Amino acid sequence: MGASEFSLVQAVVLLGAATIAVPLFRRLGLGSVLGYLAAGLAVGPFGFGLINNPETLLHTAELGVVMFLFIIGLEMRPSKLWTLRRQIFGLGAAQVVTCGTLLTLAAMAAGVSFPVAAVGAMGFVLSSTAVIMQLLKEQGDTSSPEGQRSISILLFEDLAIVPLLALVALWGSLASPIGANNESVWQAAAIAVAGFAALLMAGHWLLDPFFKIIARSGAREVLTAAALLVVLGSAVFMESVGLSMAMGAFVAGVLLAESNFRHQLEADIEPFRGILLGLFFLSVGMSLNLQIVADEWRMVLGGVVTFMLVKALGIYAIARLTGSAHSTAMSRTVLFAQGGEFAFVLYAAAMAAGIFDLRASAIMSAIVILSMALTPILLIAQAQMRKRAPVAIDLDGVDKAEGLRGQVLVIGFGRFAQVASQALLARRVEISVIENDVKMIRAAANFGFKIHYGDGTRLDVLRASGAETAEVILVCVDDPEAADHIVELCQAEFPMTTLYVRSFDRGHSLRLINAGVGFQIRETFESALVFGQAVLTELGFDEDQARGAIEEVRERDKERLELELIGGLEGGRKMIRGNTETPEPAPLFKTRSNSADIGT
Repeated sequence: MGASEFSLVQAVVLLGAATIAVPLFRRLGLGSVLGYLAAGLAVGPFGFGLINNPETLLHTAELGVVMFLFIIGLEMRPSKLWTLRRQIFGLGAAQVVTCGTLLTLAAMAAGVSFPVAAVGAMGFVLSSTAVIMQLLKEQGDTSSPEGQRSISILLFEDLAIVPLLALVALWGSLASPIGANNESVWQAAAIAVAGFAALLMAGHWLLDPFFKIIARSGAREVLTAAALLVVLGSAVFMESVGLSMAMGAFVAGVLLAESNFRHQLEADIEPFRGILLGLFFLSVGMSLNLQIVADEWRMVLGGVVTFMLVKALGIYAIARLTGSAHSTAMSRTVLFAQGGEFAFVLYAAAMAAGIFDLRASAIMSAIVILSMALTPILLIAQAQMRKRAPVAIDLDGVDKAEGLRGQVLVIGFGRFAQVASQALLARRVEISVIENDVKMIRAAANFGFKIHYGDGTRLDVLRASGAETAEVILVCVDDPEAADHIVELCQAEFPMTTLYVRSFDRGHSLRLINAGVGFQIRETFESALVFGQAVLTELGFDEDQARGAIEEVRERDKERLELELIGGLEGGRKMIRGNTETPEPAPLFKTRSNSADIGT
């Protein structure tokens, strides 16, 4: 199927391959990125040969990366981006320069000339924005502090492509007069800066009024078209002045982050982003030249291993030097230890400038693609190793639970226990508190609470915490299974001590009542009743009516619990539906269903 035959048939092939491979790989725990790469490899010219023009498809699919960066920009308000400036130009620059230097030296040690080694190394330094952002999104880490640091590094790498392309052009034209070289480089830099400034000004003064005019038309499809116009127009403009399309889309997103149309734009762009980003990974998989890998397998595999190890060493060193913990540094190392899509741009420029020949470009491209494919696998392996490795807890400055004595023992000091304990402390009741979250213990210490480290699910810890002599034990952990285990231990070993237990939901309450716990309360039940009472008074019901309604709900819930204890859950369901002989109080308002709280 030739390049001229790209049609609905190829679209069906791509969609079919993705539909089969991605769910399968996600089910196997390998992630969607690897699924797309494998699907692309299978249908591409070096697989079954169903599609023979991956380069054309790759250029189209880069729009997925562009739209991804636009959506990320929408989430990064200018003020937030300003707070990341040190991470972008400090952490990002340190990682790029350090890793680029190390990789260049490694390539030169293998006998590669300096220009080829430097271009190959710097191409590999520019990690894959598409892979990293997709993995961060799947892990839910895009808004975490480490996720923000990762985004900062990626932003700097996007900026770095500009001077790198200028450097490639300079090396490629060494035979020309030096003055002409300098003039062309400075001219390109001036155009890039002027274009960037023009986009900032246009975005600041024109974008919001533009969308207001479009919104007045009332045509939803026109607003979608306008959103696509802004994203693609910014990307094309940035590319025309020598910057990356992704950078243009990101800047447009940041400029619209405080717009009234932010959420609408995000909803309009998201479907296109998802499809095109998947298409990008498919095209990268199709671009892997298996013939080159087979013919030059020693060079390719050696390059993959060497480049990933050397880059990983540089990333880890920078992360540790900038204050990251070992686990955080390792996570960033695995995430960034691959090459990325900007390498293809840089290598194509190197070929055009005469620095790379066809063989060097194919080998380096294969190294980059294989490293991108390995990243999800390495992340999975790291997660498995982290689960198996014993967790070393830093207890520096934290006291363990030993020899405690108190009238009340509190197990777990989350939000629930913090509120519950205040009344006890106000009446000077002697309490002991144990918690197994070291961060929580240190945070509580800042507010004057003395919390001891201890795992309440262990009998020896309970004894050391004074459970034998305590009059009351408050089980306030947020894990229902852990709470059940603590209750079982306390009832077996300290039967004379009264238990008060925080319950997770109705099912957990039933288990605790069946276990003989004297007092249990669902963590959100009473606060939800107070919330409902406040809403009723706001709607015009007087205090007595609102209070009466809440008491009816409380009594009805009590009856349901008793019935479920006697007749099982099915009996409780029948009562809720009104199919039992026990009458229910008439609701204040007619609703579609009165069983909404069945699992609360």
